[in-house]
Amino acid sequence: MSSQNEKEHKIQQLGRAASVLSVLMYVSYIPQIMNNLEGNQGSPIQPFVAMINCTCWVIYGAMKKQKDWPLVIANLPGIFLGAMTFFTAI
Repeated sequence: MSSQNEKEHKIQQLGRAASVLSVLMYVSYIPQIMNNLEGNQGSPIQPFVAMINCTCWVIYGAMKKQKDWPLVIANLPGIFLGAMTFFTAI
């Protein structure tokens, strides 16, 4: 494997790992959503900002000439889970 191919392979692996970690980060909102629904409401600010941030990244990835699907897929759960966390916290 050439040096350039090795580098591209490592970048792909990093991208996959980062995508999985992004999804896990947003899935971690589920316990907060449950707490919010039980009346133990947390702050709505962080999930609101995460929702806006994820929306921007999804739009960016989808609008690029060559679509960046890993970026879109990694941030899509953040829109919905951030929104759910936000709305259950207010």
